[in-house]
Amino acid sequence: MIKVFKVKDLIGYLAKIIIVLVAVALVIKVLEIGKKDGETETATDSSSAWLFCIDDMLPQIGINKKVEETKETSGIKFAFSSELEVMESIEDNEIVEENTANVEEQNNNNVSEENSQNETSNGEINKELTVTEVDNSGVNPRYTDEYNGVFINNGTNYQLTQEMLTPDVEVNKNKVVIYHTHTCESYTPTEQYQYTASGNFRTIDLNFSVSRVGDELEKWLSTYGCTVIHDRTYHDYPAYNGSYSRSLVTAQNVLSTNQDADIVIDLHRDAIADETYGPRVKIGDEYVSQLMFVIGTDGANSAHTNWLQNLKFAIKVQQKANELYPGLFKPIILRNSEYNQHVAKAACIIEVGSTGNTLEESMGAMKYLARIIEEM
Repeated sequence: MIKVFKVKDLIGYLAKIIIVLVAVALVIKVLEIGKKDGETETATDSSSAWLFCIDDMLPQIGINKKVEETKETSGIKFAFSSELEVMESIEDNEIVEENTANVEEQNNNNVSEENSQNETSNGEINKELTVTEVDNSGVNPRYTDEYNGVFINNGTNYQLTQEMLTPDVEVNKNKVVIYHTHTCESYTPTEQYQYTASGNFRTIDLNFSVSRVGDELEKWLSTYGCTVIHDRTYHDYPAYNGSYSRSLVTAQNVLSTNQDADIVIDLHRDAIADETYGPRVKIGDEYVSQLMFVIGTDGANSAHTNWLQNLKFAIKVQQKANELYPGLFKPIILRNSEYNQHVAKAACIIEVGSTGNTLEESMGAMKYLARIIEEM
């Protein structure tokens, strides 16, 4: 950023210096007149010495006259010409600074315009936009059950009834916990988001992993006045095995001081390690990653009594998503595994995109997820 000086203060300061110099030059001129013809050259040399000192003091503002030039210029003329030169230099700098600032502002506006076409001038979501294209990346979504347009792929032994699927759960939307069992999950690199891989579609750099997607969700939820606790602890590094045991400790520690939090999101990236699979949708002019709930049951842990509420919460969210952005969510996956979701009545896994998606697409989806949660 270019620092802009106050021109009036600088000119005032220089004017005082110039007045002193003019007075000195006048004294020297008077002395020159009183001297003999043979002494004139010495007086001129003395004047040149003064002016050289001035020249040496102010090189940064364009006074670079040579001593030889001052011999042909009187002290008064040089003083006024110097003042003019200083003022012109200041004006030129002001123009350059103003033009540079304008260019920077225009560039920032262009970047903002390119990256935020789907946002209003206030940085809010353009609520008039909806999904205009769904790209399932060549994979037709499978499901076994449906509730009012919400599809569920049931991998358990439960026979799901309408009563079990009715989303009659009330949750506190004003506080959300986000954490990552697989913190190092990452996406297909792009020119803007290149990273050092620590495995197959994995990185320990939190600026490029699914943790960065969590940052984006935190930001957008916060714009709705939601309190967000986003824990970025590594649970799959340096060891992958035992990730869920370690993330359970994190979730329990966070909830111990946030007992009023109902929504607990374990944010993931779909584990398919193939860059050809990147399901996405287009909203406005922006492609964003598809999302997917993974809900556990008590099939592996009979103590998991929250699972039906977890499922109802996922259905409630997905109903609102179908209303606002149909196609953004893939069918809910219901499994026997617990996934630590016994910790809260609206605990869930949300998979954001897959390995074939980019970080940009996955971050872009978070503003829509935040709106869905706010309006559900």
